[in-house]
Amino acid sequence: MGKNVFTKILVLLVAISFVIHMPAFAAGNAAEDLKQAEQSIDTAIDWAAKGNLAEVQKSYDQFNKTWKKIEPGIKAHSVTAYRDIETGMGQIVYALTIKKTDQVQQALNNLKAVNEKFINGGYPKETAVKEKDMSIDDFILILQSTKKAAKEEQQSSALEGIKKASDSWLSVEGIVVAQSASVYSDSERDLVTIQAMLAANPPNYDKAVKTIDQMINYLTPLASKSEYTYWDAAMILLREGLEALLVVIALLSFVKKSGAEKGKKWIWSGVLGGLGVSIVLAIIVKFVLSSGAFGNNNALIGGWTGIFAAAMLLYMSYWLHSQSNIADWNRYLREKSQTAITTGKLISLGVLSFLAVFREGTETVLFYIGMASQIKLQNLLLGFLIGAAILGLIAFLMVYVGLKLPLRPFFMVSSVIVFYLAVKFTGMGIHSLQLAGLIPTTNAPDGLSMEFFALYPSWESIIPQLLLIAAVVIFLLIKKYTNKKLITNGKGDFAK
Repeated sequence: MGKNVFTKILVLLVAISFVIHMPAFAAGNAAEDLKQAEQSIDTAIDWAAKGNLAEVQKSYDQFNKTWKKIEPGIKAHSVTAYRDIETGMGQIVYALTIKKTDQVQQALNNLKAVNEKFINGGYPKETAVKEKDMSIDDFILILQSTKKAAKEEQQSSALEGIKKASDSWLSVEGIVVAQSASVYSDSERDLVTIQAMLAANPPNYDKAVKTIDQMINYLTPLASKSEYTYWDAAMILLREGLEALLVVIALLSFVKKSGAEKGKKWIWSGVLGGLGVSIVLAIIVKFVLSSGAFGNNNALIGGWTGIFAAAMLLYMSYWLHSQSNIADWNRYLREKSQTAITTGKLISLGVLSFLAVFREGTETVLFYIGMASQIKLQNLLLGFLIGAAILGLIAFLMVYVGLKLPLRPFFMVSSVIVFYLAVKFTGMGIHSLQLAGLIPTTNAPDGLSMEFFALYPSWESIIPQLLLIAAVVIFLLIKKYTNKKLITNGKGDFAK
């Protein structure tokens, strides 16, 4: 009984930690928050007067980092003030990009004036109204406005437009993914690509305009659909749930094979915790905040959970592969006696299953909430049940086949599946952090994109994935060489 309580408390603490570490939505007094943040702008102004743009950039980056935490509070007080401050920040970004000291000074002073106006009560409090989630038509209008600014080579306006599109993506992604998985993937890829093109020095306006046109063209046909079928609802669960399922089933099969039955409790606790937090968070986003306001935070959550899960999956893949030698596995079981798995690994099983489910679960629930007004309730429930049934069948077959496999093939296959997920989660995690603006984007050739591996045309995401693959290849070659040497020396102890 005590262990069960401990398990639930641990999972709850892990879940709460993710919510706590999200950027604050509206903590403290908005004017006081902005006054403290403005100290970075004062420092930037001093450096600009000395002509040191590198230090100006550092000070502005500090303001921008703080702004991401306090902007919901400013917006809740006055949308007008929020827009004026965002515009001022866009002017600073542009001035720093072209490296014109006089324009940097002017932009910094303009932003300080807007900040002071808000701090001194110059912006009357506006009636707080929950933003209405937008339609695809509304989203396309944002893209068209961004395209116009890019055509006129107005970098600050274009960057502001594409940032607004990224933040608003959460409002429409459920509608998109329900109709076309490929369009969904292309849209997430292009949002990051366009931002990189516009932020480049010099900006690549022609390619940005072309890519925005491309987005508008493939999104427009989706705007006319007004009602969804049960199959649309089923496909959402299948698409979002399959990767989490692969992680959970690999873990369950492993503990079953090892005889560590108590590992199941940790895994299922992680699954239930991930589902619970996903549902609560999605309901808060939908009915308390707006999807658009939560867009940046959702990308941050998806990014960090993806990176953390990828690291744990990589370790799990290594560990599974290391047990593929039957002699090593038997030795391991003898060392661990009846426990088979250490407490630390048990905890990691629960955390990993939580991360996998939480990462996919939040978006899945948001997708369903988003499409609820455009589908009959019976079709929504039927679609969910069909999707759950198919996932259940896949899970049964995976467990059944996995348990039928001999030890060596089981560990080899499991390690390959888990490593594939580690590579994919790495790409997805970095891409989400790019959507949130936390990691810069350097565009790679479009031909490098591959949805199956979450390979996006960005060097910041491609290089870590390639390094992971290269490290594993080197590890396997070294291990093969070492094993061959042991056999040659007559010291090998390998099962056929």
